[in-house]
Amino acid sequence: MPSHMKITTWNVNGIRARLGSVIEFLREEKPDVLALQETKCVDEQFPREPLEDEGYNIECYGQKSYNGVAILSRHRVEDVVRGLPGDTPGTECRALGCIVDGYMVLDLYVPNGQAVGADKYHYKLEWLRRLRAHLDERYSANEKVVLLGDFNVALEDIDVHDPAGWHEKILCSTPERNALREVMGFGLSDLLRNFHREGGIYTWWDYRTGAANRNDGLRIDYVFGSAPAAAACRDVVVHAEVRTRKTPSDHVPVSAVFDDA
Repeated sequence: MPSHMKITTWNVNGIRARLGSVIEFLREEKPDVLALQETKCVDEQFPREPLEDEGYNIECYGQKSYNGVAILSRHRVEDVVRGLPGDTPGTECRALGCIVDGYMVLDLYVPNGQAVGADKYHYKLEWLRRLRAHLDERYSANEKVVLLGDFNVALEDIDVHDPAGWHEKILCSTPERNALREVMGFGLSDLLRNFHREGGIYTWWDYRTGAANRNDGLRIDYVFGSAPAAAACRDVVVHAEVRTRKTPSDHVPVSAVFDDA
């Protein structure tokens, strides 16, 4: 078992469009685990070989053009679970779980919800309820559980560049925040906030309007950890510089570093 683990989440907004950026990131940061969201391709078209050539084992759960999650790991991947219990045939591919070196990793792409009150908004709230039930059924808060991904919720006003402008809008509404807090009630903490309480830390910026240049962002990509995972965590880093590179995703990677020594 390695003495430390770096576990990273990144909504890549299309793995094939972002493959060069992902390989560059793997070479620079060498995460032990990279959890991807919005891969936007069926498993047969996932670009496995170039990523395997970088030394990663790959598990993916994808669909054509939308959604999709994948986990890249430098270590052996065990006990892979695709989707949530109760998913129906043809369901959206949004959850991928596994165990890597004693860490129970759950990679999530939470539904966006479209607009407060829309059908997709109610689907999002129900999906988060199902996620909490899945945690209660399959996981133990006494294990090293790491929930990470694009949660499409800014948990607090400090996670929003313009709280008044976003007040009770999609991604920032009280029911969404409460639904995510219910998930955290399993026994999870927001690992970044265990180290960094300051504002201005964002992980997503709208492609339009030059939002990234003004740092008009939201923090909607998280690494949550159970108490044993939080005890092992040494820091969480948002790789904001990735947003300034050529043909970026609208999200940036977030890495949590764990030390088992």
